[in-house]
Amino acid sequence: MLTSYWMQTTPATAYPALDGDAEADVVVIGGGIAGLCTAWELTEAGRRVVLVEADRIAAGVTGYTTAKLSALHTLVYDQVRRSFGAEAARLYAESQQDAVERVASVSARLGIDCDLERVPAYTYVESPDGLDAIHAEVRAASEAGLAASFVTETGLPFPVAGAVRVENQAQFHPREFLLGLASDLVRRGGRVFERTRATGLDDGDPCTVTTELGHSITARQVVIATHYPVFDRALLFARLEPRRELVVAGPIPASADPGGVFITPEQNTRSVRTAPYRDGQRLLIVTGEHFTPGSGEPAEQWERLASWMRERFSGTQVAYRWATQDNTSTDRVPFIGRFHRGTDRVFVATGFGGWGMSSGVLAGRLLAASITGTELPWASLYDPGRIGVTREAGTMMKLQAKVAAHFVGDRLRPSRADSIDDIGPGEGAIVRVGGRQCAVHRDAAGDVHALSARCTHLGCIVTFNEAETAWECPCHGSRFAVDGAVLQGPAVRPLPREDLAGS
Repeated sequence: MLTSYWMQTTPATAYPALDGDAEADVVVIGGGIAGLCTAWELTEAGRRVVLVEADRIAAGVTGYTTAKLSALHTLVYDQVRRSFGAEAARLYAESQQDAVERVASVSARLGIDCDLERVPAYTYVESPDGLDAIHAEVRAASEAGLAASFVTETGLPFPVAGAVRVENQAQFHPREFLLGLASDLVRRGGRVFERTRATGLDDGDPCTVTTELGHSITARQVVIATHYPVFDRALLFARLEPRRELVVAGPIPASADPGGVFITPEQNTRSVRTAPYRDGQRLLIVTGEHFTPGSGEPAEQWERLASWMRERFSGTQVAYRWATQDNTSTDRVPFIGRFHRGTDRVFVATGFGGWGMSSGVLAGRLLAASITGTELPWASLYDPGRIGVTREAGTMMKLQAKVAAHFVGDRLRPSRADSIDDIGPGEGAIVRVGGRQCAVHRDAAGDVHALSARCTHLGCIVTFNEAETAWECPCHGSRFAVDGAVLQGPAVRPLPREDLAGS
């Protein structure tokens, strides 16, 4: 089924929508792991907090994660050491491991049963050609302070050429943890508003956040934790690359549990973990096949991922499949801190690079400390105001060249379908109607739904993801439902409907 196991096994939330103006010490925009952890940390510190979420809390990217809670992020330590220095790598390791321990301690203190399991983490390669990178990562991670070692044996049911193994990592049920955190947040006096999309921000003193229904919230400070910043006066969109990734999951015998969390950069990424499942089984969760939104072939890629799972884990059949999305910064370190140099009132958390569980918890710790006047030692490493021309120039140029190619080229490209009649049930395509580009979808009943094809973020032309029945922007990753509603930012406004009558 096309659903997340985390979403299926937890109750739906029903926090109210904001129905009038409000005041707070801090407004947190976004109800994923970064937003909820920030709001909870601030509430525990005595701040009056209002959290607004455009849909339902812990139901966006966080509800569709793999939920590996690890400080080992593929091959990040050698890269951070080379780009930022050994001390930065140490701070990265310390902050990420602190996040792992924070989940363990908070869930124990609040009595949240979130299936937390302590396991080792591995980054492995099957080809000997990748061993130099593995050895370099072992050295860098060890020097950074992690309990890292080189191994050639793992619990995986296939041989590896070598792997980094780091002890004392974890896996958990992210929604169970975050719903428990939200309940405690409200118990402490925090307020949560769902189905409340923030569409405007005045970062004066005080700050004012406005919503799509015209209500406003005034506060001393604002935290933007919307995955991709929906307000971007710092121009972070030029330094963030969106990436979509697929997930398949199926039950396996408990005896087949490989006993850890695993990832390889090979084969367009393969990530493996398990979770407790019914009847004494384990749920095997396999992630990979990443692509830029609007440019992948999800149906084919899901099948490749499912085939890999069946081949490597003795015929395991897919019981769940879903997709997730994250953004990677141009220097591969998240942006967490003041939104831009000219403000001490607006903060941001983004660019987690596929490691949103530890980085989201870390964001909560770091932002709450900054807002309450305590600087953690890791703050400068994650500062969004850092600029590393040498580190970022090449990646930024490639990223912006790709965006420019879509922005200009997709407008000049001939229609993807000659006419609306060429679009079959369940299909979608860009069609030129009366000289304008329309995003046209025909549903299973044969009814046609037409929208403007221009993304409401910065105007790139969307493409249709048939496997997920959604329109996607290939420039910055915004996603829209077939009725135009925003599924994923940075866009905050829906795709306008197009009237095809008389065209």
